[in-house]
Amino acid sequence: MKPRKLEIIDKNELFIKWDDESESLISLKLLRDECPCATCKGETILFKTLRPPSITVKNAGMYEVADLQLVGGYAVQIKWQDGHSTGIYSWDYLKILGEGESDHNYNPLI
Repeated sequence: MKPRKLEIIDKNELFIKWDDESESLISLKLLRDECPCATCKGETILFKTLRPPSITVKNAGMYEVADLQLVGGYAVQIKWQDGHSTGIYSWDYLKILGEGESDHNYNPLI
């Protein structure tokens, strides 16, 4: 499944129109809080999992999108106003985040 349209709505939500005509509306706060990059979620190196500490300080612009860039045909990279830009959000991951928002039962997979 791929998006036909990506749009920031009212500076606080990402609207996605999917190629099957379904739609997702995901808050920018959720997108940033669930950033899939290694800095935010951690990584596994040589069978050891490294988890970053929880973010306790909120930066100015942390939940504001500066730019969206397509990555191949499978994802979008979000550049945030505070300079963070290493998260690559696959279409599958965005679909899951959108379903979690609509169900109010979001359980992160990462």
